[in-house]
Amino acid sequence: MDFYLTALLQGLCFSGVALGIYISMKIFNIPDITTDGSYTLGATVTAIFLTHHQPIYITLPAVAAAGATAGALTGVIHTKLKIHALLAGILVMTALYSVYLALMGRSNLPLIDVSTLFNIINISADPNHNTFWILIIFVGIITLFIGYLLKTDFGLAMRATGNSETMIRALGVNTDRMKIIGLALANALTATSGYLISQQQGYADISMGIGIVIIGLGSVIIAETFINWLRLTSIWLSLLLVLSGAIIFQFVLAITLEIGVNPIYLKAVTAVFVLLIVSLPRINFRTAK
Repeated sequence: MDFYLTALLQGLCFSGVALGIYISMKIFNIPDITTDGSYTLGATVTAIFLTHHQPIYITLPAVAAAGATAGALTGVIHTKLKIHALLAGILVMTALYSVYLALMGRSNLPLIDVSTLFNIINISADPNHNTFWILIIFVGIITLFIGYLLKTDFGLAMRATGNSETMIRALGVNTDRMKIIGLALANALTATSGYLISQQQGYADISMGIGIVIIGLGSVIIAETFINWLRLTSIWLSLLLVLSGAIIFQFVLAITLEIGVNPIYLKAVTAVFVLLIVSLPRINFRTAK
């Protein structure tokens, strides 16, 4: 049971990545690879602040600002220098690798005997249950914020930028600015996942972001599959399904390990699982035809 509880906790920690990918890929239609970099950047900033005994309420804004800066940089390269978003994200992600090393001074920074979000707040005596309730509250607040933002006039302009850039530009909206802000927001959310996972696992590592974009993309694709099947139009339900997708994704990986698959094949299993999710709607469509 604890094995699946751990998977649930991991899924909640990766909710920020899923929401970030949802904003960049589904709202703005931008394939943003900066995700891998901003996730590790969030973990790195968290580890540095906490090992220097900074409180979590100062650490979190610093993490979000670092992730937003990385996303905004990608947005500027894409919109102002007219470089494809995919290449812009790769360039920023590659540059961030040096930033991790410069900030940490080494490849791995453990969080030993430091105050973290999960040991200074006590809701339950059981550590796993305590972590669960803290994550539920944390993810709930973030989801409410994103849901509210997307329902405002500014959020509607963001969504319109992804749906019909030409039309919204004709209405006087600066679409370049919208894209930059959108990517900054998406990567700030991704960085918060690094903030959570580094504290939950007890360390930050420069290689921990490898393949994170696949986890976020898989979570969003799972959500999109249900959204299309149920023909949902509600932003709130879409966000809840994105969060559910992150949890389902982690449960699939947990089940894979439970049935005895060698952990060295976990990345391959992840890739195959995402491929199946992507292919499933298309297979159904062709069958219907």
